[in-house]
Amino acid sequence: MTNNFIYLASQSPRRRQLLEQLDVRHELLLPGPDEDAEALEAVLPGEAPDAYVQRVTGLKLDAAVARHARRGLPDAPILCSDTTVALDGRIYGKPDDARHAARMLAELAGREHAVLTAVALQCGARRLAALSVSQVRFAAMSAAQIAAYVASGEPMGKAGAYGIQGRAAAYVEHLAGSYSGIMGLPMFETAQLLRQAGVLGV
Repeated sequence: MTNNFIYLASQSPRRRQLLEQLDVRHELLLPGPDEDAEALEAVLPGEAPDAYVQRVTGLKLDAAVARHARRGLPDAPILCSDTTVALDGRIYGKPDDARHAARMLAELAGREHAVLTAVALQCGARRLAALSVSQVRFAAMSAAQIAAYVASGEPMGKAGAYGIQGRAAAYVEHLAGSYSGIMGLPMFETAQLLRQAGVLGV
C-alpha cells in the first residue's frame, strides 16, 4: 500500500463500514457549516439519472478538494460517492419529510427500479471515476406496511426513501447488480479505483 490512508468525503456510516470491509484506512473530510452540501444535489431539467449521479459526485468531489486545500491537510487521495434511485427515468432523491417518503415508497412498491451509485477518486492531479447500476424489484406494500416503515425513521436521508441493509430488505423481492452499490459504495468499482491509485495492493 503506497498511501497510508484516504479521505472519505461522505457523512454516510454505511460507506465508512464498506471501506473498512476493504481494510482501507480513512479519515472523514466533511463539509463545514459554511457549505451548502444539499444544494449540490439539485436536479437539472431533463437530466438523465446516470448523468445526474455522476455530475453530483463530481461536484461533491470538487467541493472536497477545495475543502482539503483550504484546511491545509496532508496529501492523500479523496474519495466521494453519490447514490440515486430511478423509476421510469425519474430521479428519486432523499425524501423531504415522512409524507414524501410514503409517496415515494408507494410508487416503488410492486415495481422494478434502478439504483445508480457513482464513485470518484481524486489522486493528485488525476481523477478516476466509475458508475454502478443495479436493479431492485420491490414486492407490493400495503399502506399500513409503508406507514410502519416510514414511522421507523429509516427512509429519511436515503435516496428512494429506503435502506436495503435495514428493514426494507423484507420487501426486496429481487435484485441484480451490486448489493454494496445499492448500499452506497460499490465494492468492486471502488476497489478498482483504489488499486489504480496505489491505495490497494493486488
